[in-house]
Amino acid sequence: MSDLKIGRLMLGVCQTNCYFVYKEGTNDVIFFDPADKGDYIYETLTGKGFRIAGILLTHGHFDHIWGTNKLRELSGAPIYAYEEEKVLCEDAAVNMSARAGRAYTVIPDRYLKDGEEITIADMTCRLISTPGHTIGSCCYYFEDDGILVSGDTLFQESVGRTDLPTGSMGELTRSIREKLFILPDDVKVYPGHGDVTDIGHEKKYNPFC
Repeated sequence: MSDLKIGRLMLGVCQTNCYFVYKEGTNDVIFFDPADKGDYIYETLTGKGFRIAGILLTHGHFDHIWGTNKLRELSGAPIYAYEEEKVLCEDAAVNMSARAGRAYTVIPDRYLKDGEEITIADMTCRLISTPGHTIGSCCYYFEDDGILVSGDTLFQESVGRTDLPTGSMGELTRSIREKLFILPDDVKVYPGHGDVTDIGHEKKYNPFC
């Protein structure tokens, strides 16, 4: 294990977990899923001496993207998402923001492929495609540090809902079993909602998988 640290802000109407990852003793962070209030995120992190070097999206639902454009504008950090999530990122009807009363879209600076590794500020993670919650849901795995940012794919003893556009329970459970449950048991799972868990616990106690 190396020296990665992970912090959290909980934001938005759905109490979304917004994580930021950084190396101990450094100022650059990777920020995940700016749920809302991009200006608040920026002011909070810069107030602590951090610099946002990159923004990664686990999926395109409104409660994970409402703060993206403002955070990019203020920080200058590029936004990354999985290529299969393009339709949600760029369509306010499909990402449910229009129905939620605040139509919103985001065009990432770069779409990533399944299995692609990305290095930002000397921190490397790998995108793992986990369709089911949405067609392009994904997780980000910091292998050397045993950290998985799982978005709304895998929760503590639960999984993300699949009744919204492009969702599929069959795809979701298959993604978890075939993509996530093959990871080491001690990998810490940081979900989009709720508490932190680990792969071993979910393999034993998650009733959906």
